[in-house]
Amino acid sequence: MPKLDSSPERASQQAPGLGHDLASPDFYAVRALLTEEERQVQETVGRFVDERVLPIIAECFERERFPRELVPEMARLGLFGATFSDYGCAGLSNVAYGLIMQELERGDSGVRSFASVQSGLCMFPIHRYGSDEQKRRWLPAMARGEKIGCFGLTEPDGGSDPGAMKTTARKTGGDWVLSGAKMWITNGTIADIAIVWAMTDAGVRGFLVERGMPGYTTRDIHHKFSLRASITSELFFDNVRVPEANRLPLAEGLGAPLSCLTQARYGIAWGGVGAAIACYREALAFARQRVLFGEPLIHKQAIQVRLADMLRRITTGQLLALQLGRLKDAGTMHHAQVSLAKWNNVRLGLDVARDARDLLGAGGISVECCPIRHMLNLESVITYEGTETIHQLIVGREITGVSAF
Repeated sequence: MPKLDSSPERASQQAPGLGHDLASPDFYAVRALLTEEERQVQETVGRFVDERVLPIIAECFERERFPRELVPEMARLGLFGATFSDYGCAGLSNVAYGLIMQELERGDSGVRSFASVQSGLCMFPIHRYGSDEQKRRWLPAMARGEKIGCFGLTEPDGGSDPGAMKTTARKTGGDWVLSGAKMWITNGTIADIAIVWAMTDAGVRGFLVERGMPGYTTRDIHHKFSLRASITSELFFDNVRVPEANRLPLAEGLGAPLSCLTQARYGIAWGGVGAAIACYREALAFARQRVLFGEPLIHKQAIQVRLADMLRRITTGQLLALQLGRLKDAGTMHHAQVSLAKWNNVRLGLDVARDARDLLGAGGISVECCPIRHMLNLESVITYEGTETIHQLIVGREITGVSAF
């Protein structure tokens, strides 16, 4: 299949009355609502994705390889822990962070997942719940990409009900002894530190488990048909002795890991839009070039309706994510609002990817085209960090005041 030119800067046609680049999904001029710094962040990360991610990501997906060589470059751009203003982090707005996630997922969900886990699921709990010594030891190194983290919550026997976790930690002298297992853990086998949540006599607590601790082992999960450019692992704890100094002192109860999930879900809400944008651009470029019954596909009513529907979904998701980010920056964001955005925007990303794949015809199943890759990735993204049903029930509980879990 010929390589499609879906680069927005190469499409010069303008939409009548809008002055709008037809290849651009910014139909409501959302970019104009951003600050200058936020626009610069998006442009910088966008160039990184175009120049460093997109040329290699199809091969990485096909070969089931995480492009670890990109980690130092991402660190130099300040993409890890970007909203923190200390410990060597960039101190960006939450909207800017969301745009980082959007652009990275425009490249691939696996690349966004790495940055999301490093920032939202690992650096965040250390920053919020850790001791000063833990912060000094880990956060600067993680911001520089020298240390990698993973987040151990999901277990082999359950994911949507973390309160039923079977991993335990019992106090023995001045240490804690961890026993159990975690599954479907991004970055697990390359992580220098795992944020592990375990049940104690006093409830759920968080621990920093370091690579090399006796009894702590990891194993990659292979034969995936989704997130193939991402490392997914199992973690095993066979009476791992963890010193008290490695317990997160302020993390008490299930609310602590759930607050970490809120941070990650926020970024995912932006990421779903990025994946949809990539698929829309490729579908539009194909429809311009493909000739059917004597004229390009864009002349067909059915194709225009489908492209318009993709753009409708993307525009809705952009505005939803932006307002969510403004609420987060104002300190008024509620976790149920994050659930609605994650639910809506990953669903729209998956729907756009599926439709774009179909529009591309037989060639759409090739890894040379991005929709099939995004479609397969989003089948995982719509499940992890809370399934679609879980987020629907979170929103439903806010509407009715009744928990139906």
